[in-house]
Formats: sequence, C-alpha cells, structure tokens
Amino acid sequence: MRRREFISLLGGGAASASSVFWPLAARAQQTERMRRIGVLMPYTKDDPEDRQRIAALQEGLKQLGWIEGRNIQIEYRWYAGDASRARESAKELADLRPELFLVGATPGLMALRQETRTVPIVFVAVTDPVGLGLVESLARPGGNATGFTFFEFSVVTKLLEALRQIAPRATRVAIMYTPNSPVHVPFLQAIDAIPPSTAVTLVKTPVRDAVEIENALIAFEREPNGGLMVLPEPFFPVHRKLIVALAARHELPAIYAFRSFTDDGGLMSYSVDVADLYRRAAIYVDRILKGGIAGQMPVQQPTRFQLVINLKTAKTLGLTVPDKLLALADEVIE
Repeated sequence: MRRREFISLLGGGAASASSVFWPLAARAQQTERMRRIGVLMPYTKDDPEDRQRIAALQEGLKQLGWIEGRNIQIEYRWYAGDASRARESAKELADLRPELFLVGATPGLMALRQETRTVPIVFVAVTDPVGLGLVESLARPGGNATGFTFFEFSVVTKLLEALRQIAPRATRVAIMYTPNSPVHVPFLQAIDAIPPSTAVTLVKTPVRDAVEIENALIAFEREPNGGLMVLPEPFFPVHRKLIVALAARHELPAIYAFRSFTDDGGLMSYSVDVADLYRRAAIYVDRILKGGIAGQMPVQQPTRFQLVINLKTAKTLGLTVPDKLLALADEVIE
C-alpha cells in the first residue's frame, strides 16, 4: 500500500470514529443528571448578608463543577430569625424532597431535624450542636447531619472586654438576648460565669420582637453610662437597622457579634466570617452528592474571625478608640 493511500485510509477511519463517538459524548452531556438540594437561610431574601452567603456557596459549588441550572437545582427558603417560621420553611423544603439540605444557624437545623433523620444535612454557623443533641460528637457526628459550628459561649467574655476598652465610662451594660433562641440559656450561663466587677454591672435584657427591643433600650437609657452587648443569635441581624438606630439615638456604645451591624453604622463587631463557612460548606455538599455519608464527616469549627470598628460612629459618640484596639482590628470603617 502506498503511503498516501495509507494516510487517507487512517483519516477516513478517524472521521468514521469521530462520527460515532462525538454524538455519544454529546448525548451523555445532555443527559447529565440534575441534582436537587434545599437551602434554608436564617434572614430574609433581600438581606445583603444572606445574599453574600448564597454567593459564597454558589462560588464554592462552581469551583467544584456544580453550576446552578445546569447540573444542580437549588430551592431556597428563609426564616427571618424566627423559630416558628423556620419550622414552616423547613416543612416546605422537605415536601420538595431534595437529595440534601443546607441550613444556616441553630433554629433552622433544629427545624429540619424535625422533618427528617435520613436526608443528609449540611449546617452552617450552628452553636453547640453537641450540647443540643444535634450531633453525637464533632469528630463523628453520626446521624444525617454535619457542618460548621459558630461561636463558643465563652465569646461573651471577649465581647465585654472589647466594649470596656472602647467605652471605659460604661458602668452598666445591657446584655440583649431573645428567650425564643434555643441557645440563650448557655450564653447567659457564660455571662454568669464572668467574675463580678465593681466597675460594670451586667443587665440581662430579654426581647422577643421589635417593640420589645425599642422599649428595652428606652428603659435602659434612663440611667447614665450605659453600654450594649447583643448576643450572637439570628433573631438580631434581622432587626439590626432598628437596633443600630436606637443605640445611636440613646448614645449607647454597643458591640455586636455580626459584621453587618458595623456596616450599617454600629460601633464595633467581633464576628465569625460566616460567608467563608458557606464557601467551605460547598465541599461537604459536593462530597455527599458524590456518595459521601454526612454522619462520617467531622463537624468543623470557624477559622476566620473579624474585629471591625466604625470610627465614624465612635466619633459621634465622643469615644477615642485605643491604639491597641485599632491595631487588633481587621477593618476600620472611617
């Protein structure tokens, strides 16, 4: 056989093979299985912080090959920091029968656990899942849930220390919490464990809705030299604009456990980088969709924290931020 005829024959064979294999590849791509997950978010659909967290989750999934609308369908629901709404939204998602749930914050996880003990759950920013009986241990959670924790209860000591540094004249500090939260008791126990001080009096301030928030701060402001600490519960970011406005009106130096408060004009926040947790949660979603077992994946703890100080608000309140505190800040808003 001549060389030219041999090359021509190979070319024909390659073309013939191409005509067979390319349609098969195309058909395989067209029939790629669409996976379906349900996501339960702690705030509201229009909340900038929830939008940021969803974007972080989507980015993490995209890096792992999961493109929303192409090979993964995501159903979203929100519960606005309210336990009863969390139960309603959890039931709505469960009725859709997704393959997996992703949920933000403790009330959402507790609501989903009432709906299913078999469908895998990846949780984000949940406080004390072991103590609440939601997992068996951090190393081996067992059951159908794993994910990422939030603050430890001892964070209240750090919050109080930071507030006293920036507002040394505050001799009374309102500790705002909601009795509706499943974690308010251990947070208050951590408050009680703080050694008593003659320099500052801690005033436990329970609130259940916006009206009670306003009334509580009006009553607290009647005596001078006050300060405010808002505990890390998902109820409060939903009402952050109200809380920040009231703190400014009543000239109360305040520290918060969510970055979004300082973005909206609050004095100072020490918070977990929750968007980072949602980005990392995509790894667990990927592993479970590929056959991994949630109960065999260790619960992880946050690794990134942010101290943010709003200098504009400090100036309005007549406060001078110590250089030592400024040096520790991850970000200063001017």
